[in-house]
Amino acid sequence: MRLFCTKNQTKLLGLILILLFILPALALHAQTAERLEALLNEPEVKWQQAVTFVLEAADIRVENPNDAFRFAKEQKWLPKNVSSGDTVLLNGIALLLMQSFDIKGGIFYRIFKSPHHAYRELVYKNVIRGNADPHMLVSGEHLLLMINRILTMKEEL
Repeated sequence: MRLFCTKNQTKLLGLILILLFILPALALHAQTAERLEALLNEPEVKWQQAVTFVLEAADIRVENPNDAFRFAKEQKWLPKNVSSGDTVLLNGIALLLMQSFDIKGGIFYRIFKSPHHAYRELVYKNVIRGNADPHMLVSGEHLLLMINRILTMKEEL
């Protein structure tokens, strides 16, 4: 049995080890980029997709990504009577963002924890900007903008 490798065998072994570690990382990066691009092109986000992205951005780990909606529902981070296939309304996503990012709100938000008061808080905190209606549908681009504003706000604290 030979204990030492030739130079070529050592190089080949090194290349194989590098590929074993780098290829999965590249595949994960490509998968994340594809998911972000799909979300950006989405004119109306569904709850399952929104919850998955928000929890991931808030660094909340759920064992199975398919359970993210159920987890958020159990935590009472979603409006009542929504299902995973429903389209997301602005006031509803405001509640999810406030809860998952643990954003402290005013007295009415702390008492009621309602979509209405979450929406008002995020308008006040300048996360929701412009002429926005609390019952408007949320696009993927709009969702990513709000997440970016919250992450920036959290960074500044």
